[in-house]
Amino acid sequence: MECPTPLLEPGPATAQPPAAAPAPLIIPVVEERATVGKRQVETGRVRIVKKVSTRRETIGAGGWDETFDIERVPIGQPVDGPVAARQEGDTLVIPVLEERLVVEKRLFLKEELRVTKQRTPRTRTQEILLRREEISVERLPPVAEDDATQV
Repeated sequence: MECPTPLLEPGPATAQPPAAAPAPLIIPVVEERATVGKRQVETGRVRIVKKVSTRRETIGAGGWDETFDIERVPIGQPVDGPVAARQEGDTLVIPVLEERLVVEKRLFLKEELRVTKQRTPRTRTQEILLRREEISVERLPPVAEDDATQV
């Protein structure tokens, strides 16, 4: 028996699409943009060491020592009134008066004190402590980012 081959009619599953417009071609357009930013990069390190040194130094300072010589000079003369102190060169003369009872009352210059200033130069030495600071700067290489043990 012969099987007739059925005629296939085009149906919805095998239907040819109607001739339509070709699909649009999409071409991407690319644009590059630049952004500017900052980041810290270690380029090196610096170690600064400050050292204070001291030294002893003896200094001398000049000056004067003053002493006074006091000399008593007896006078024993009557005076008419009080006598003022006076300067005679480096000597200060200070009169010392007393009243004496005589039939008449008179003022006598009993004595004078002569005070002479003498200046003698002297030098005193004293030890003092002087300080001096010194700075040293040492440039070190940068620490690698993966080596966190060096600080």
